[in-house]
Amino acid sequence: MAEAFQDGWAWWVIALAVGVPVLLVILTEAIGALSRRGNPVAKPLRMLRNWVVPVGALFALLAFAIQSPADRVWVRVVATVFGFLVILLVLSAFNVALFANATPGTWRERIPSIFVEIARLTLVVIGLALLFSWVWDADVGGLFTALGVGSIVIGLALQNAVGGVISGLLLLFEQPFKIGDWLDTGGVKGRVVEVNWRAVHIDTGSGIQIVPNSNLSGASFTNMSQPDGPYSAETEVKFSTDDPPHEVMALLLETADALPMRMPGERASVQYSGAGAYGVSIPVAAPADAARALSMYLSWLWYAARRRRFALDGDSTDPLAEPQVLAAALAEIAPTLHLREDDAEALRSTAHLERYGVGEVVLPSGVVPDEVRVVLSGRALLSLEADGGRIEVGATEKGEMIGQTALTRERTKVVTIAGEILTVVVLPLNTVDELIRTRPRLAAEIGESLELKRTQAEARLSELGIAKGGIRGL
Repeated sequence: MAEAFQDGWAWWVIALAVGVPVLLVILTEAIGALSRRGNPVAKPLRMLRNWVVPVGALFALLAFAIQSPADRVWVRVVATVFGFLVILLVLSAFNVALFANATPGTWRERIPSIFVEIARLTLVVIGLALLFSWVWDADVGGLFTALGVGSIVIGLALQNAVGGVISGLLLLFEQPFKIGDWLDTGGVKGRVVEVNWRAVHIDTGSGIQIVPNSNLSGASFTNMSQPDGPYSAETEVKFSTDDPPHEVMALLLETADALPMRMPGERASVQYSGAGAYGVSIPVAAPADAARALSMYLSWLWYAARRRRFALDGDSTDPLAEPQVLAAALAEIAPTLHLREDDAEALRSTAHLERYGVGEVVLPSGVVPDEVRVVLSGRALLSLEADGGRIEVGATEKGEMIGQTALTRERTKVVTIAGEILTVVVLPLNTVDELIRTRPRLAAEIGESLELKRTQAEARLSELGIAKGGIRGL
């Protein structure tokens, strides 16, 4: 027994018999505590407990306790397995230390997982080569030389394909854009819908354009979604040089500010470039809203310019301005206003026709109208403005009036919007007052119409469970 302790192998047996179970118990408790907290350190500790410690104990038993010769095959096999597990444990620990708790926005958080896997594979191969050199006395120099030459040959043969992959990996690592961002590459403009190692897929609105990563990495492009904040939808329009610039600019701003896509709290801007040219910039929440905003803006501007008799694109002609068209319209609404032949003749000098595009505001809320409009064609929607939105409470059909509260001098409580292309006959307030003074029946009909619309609006609010609050100005 004294000889056993003197040789040292007895101490190794005692140390392994006592130390390994104690170490396993400590590791098990530590792993349990870390797992309950969701700590990523539990993963390498689990590998240490389940694999490294048992195989290490077996290697220590063979090499130090039993004192088997180091050149024995089973000793070398166990040493190789133990060395391989130690390599994996070290790599797992580094991975947890570097990337598991990476701060958002740092390079450690942005680095693609493929980079980590390639680095891990390279280190494993190098570690195994060194391990075989130490344990098995293998000559790995020739292997590294062959791999180096082979890599050069393969790289030259696949340089174009590999170049695209490397470019994609660099883009993924740098992350100059993400899925959903809008890019302008000079030749392609649209929203990013997919990013892979080879190419970026961009939805241009008329199809998916596939742009190779090598093209993006070797040229400049614009990420229109960065930085966060309003994006400007910009366009240029031309009017006649006879149109007063400040009045035209006021019309451009008024039309732009009425757009539902305009970002709340931001105002549109207009720049006069001379020679009847104006640049308009409309703030929207994102590039995705720009196309819709410009389409709606330009269509509304066409109607608004005709109503103001401005020559948008140098053309101010409007069929509604023809005298015979107004005469036909007055004849059509004559039953509504109880007009006689001489009344129609008198109205031709004061009345006029207007058209509104779909979605345009015909009469805002909170104003006392100074004109009354009679719907000639189309349909207008009546909506209450609440919590930044609109609640539809009624409609005005052909032959009905818009702005009857001008007669009672009340402020409107609802906003009137063109639900379709809307054509109206506009009558000055004093003209309608004169008609009512000589036609009591017309006054009664207007009062009945107002009361009916109030009833319909209150019924609609009751249906939605919203307090009425006294709807009077319709």
